[in-house]
Amino acid sequence: MSRNTIKAIIYAFLAAVFYAINVPLSKLLLAHMEPTLMAGLLYLGAGIGIGAMSLFRVKGTKQADRLTKKDLPYVVGMIVLDIAAPIFLMFGITESTSSSASLLGNFEIVATTIIALFIFKEAVSKRLWAAILFITVASAMLSFDGTDGIRFSTGSLLVLAATLCWGLENNCTRQISSKSTYEIVMLKGFFSGGGAALLAFLLSEKIPETKYVLLTLNLGFVAYGLSIFTYIRAQRFLGAAKTSAYYSIAPFIGVFLSFVLLKEEFTLRYFVALVIMIAATLIIIYDTLEQKHVHEHTHVLTHTHDGSTHTHVITHTHEHSHLILDEKHTHTHTREELEACLKDHPAATPH
Repeated sequence: MSRNTIKAIIYAFLAAVFYAINVPLSKLLLAHMEPTLMAGLLYLGAGIGIGAMSLFRVKGTKQADRLTKKDLPYVVGMIVLDIAAPIFLMFGITESTSSSASLLGNFEIVATTIIALFIFKEAVSKRLWAAILFITVASAMLSFDGTDGIRFSTGSLLVLAATLCWGLENNCTRQISSKSTYEIVMLKGFFSGGGAALLAFLLSEKIPETKYVLLTLNLGFVAYGLSIFTYIRAQRFLGAAKTSAYYSIAPFIGVFLSFVLLKEEFTLRYFVALVIMIAATLIIIYDTLEQKHVHEHTHVLTHTHDGSTHTHVITHTHEHSHLILDEKHTHTHTREELEACLKDHPAATPH
């Protein structure tokens, strides 16, 4: 395993840990702050933090990497959904346990995948359908109010609404993911955070003590800003599929922190849902890694290159130890067949 690969895996796990602290620490801060304002401050913290980081870049963003007018519909969709999602989540956390809210975050995978399938026509494997079924069943179990059997918990429904918003937002962001990461995160932070903060002002939510404002901004920088930043760094060497597989541990870290920090009760129903979620996550990890393996070993075709034009600069992966890389030559060999299945596995991304 190369040094870059190891570094990328560390980045992927850091992205999961950074986002995992969001729910349990937000639960603590919500005792001192109202939900809409907190949602705004979390994203503003991400925008401010990543904006400050961008000032220390060695090289500026290339013009080709910047967002353009054709990206505007996706940018607007991303911002609007990033206003709604954390507001739903913060209200959901106030009405439910932190552990349940963390685990219900896995439903974002379902939302992202279904939207990717029906709107963006991405393929979904049989294994992923099985994982979706498991996650849906576990989410339903966590969403029932234990005192009423057939009544859904208001808090759980709000958390699920947040995952639906982020599921659609993931698909919007994916359409512009090749552009500047700094620019995308700052747009999310300043516009989504500013929009939520403005809504909090219109709702006459009270401004808390300065120390809680600063704590929330710092939480946003870590849980949203740094999570996205490290996720993108991991993708550079692991690819989207493998990074998503490593990142899927985030809800379980959140669950662990909820029990440690908040001393929440571990019920039988919750235990069953946790086991189902773990099974679903293992299926997703296996599916993403298997899909990645298949993509890297696709079907082959035999063809011949004309010696007047063909070189080995960067086009092929096979070895020719007896050739100079830029020397023109003729030979017959196999090449990878590029297929539609090369699209990345539609899994959730950090916010």
